[in-house]
Amino acid sequence: MRVSFDLDEVLFVDPKRFETEKPPRFPMSLLFPERLRKGTVDLVHQLQKEGFEVWVYTSSFRSESYIKSLFRNYGVRFDDIVNGFRHQAEVQRNRRQTLPTKVPSHYHISLHVDDEDAVIRNGREFGFKVMRVYEPDEHWADKILEEARRIRAREEAESRKA
Repeated sequence: MRVSFDLDEVLFVDPKRFETEKPPRFPMSLLFPERLRKGTVDLVHQLQKEGFEVWVYTSSFRSESYIKSLFRNYGVRFDDIVNGFRHQAEVQRNRRQTLPTKVPSHYHISLHVDDEDAVIRNGREFGFKVMRVYEPDEHWADKILEEARRIRAREEAESRKA
């Protein structure tokens, strides 16, 4: 099962509003100014330990190499990354109708974690599961783990019926 995360306001947060992971050491802290929400590293590792694929799915146009390099400073490796460029090339393509900025179901992602109301609405309309995370919450990672486990159990039960 795949779980994906948006970056801005989900994993990358304002340290004035949120507790954050310790920044990378100098000079990396200058190259990577984004600050990770506290608990991100442990959450990704726990999800992967439990057999989940963990992806980034962001509408930002940060390069895949930038995202990989930033998270490598924290010992985090994602199973895959979808940025704005990849989404346009693989999802939107040459369609006349403008699709949402994220369509996790295109990549067989079972749970996407995001902060935007529009993504939540698009999930209902386009049939993908979104969990909203946007406020400071010391239990945010536990809630995501619980939801990922619940969805996996449901998917496994449905596949046994089929």
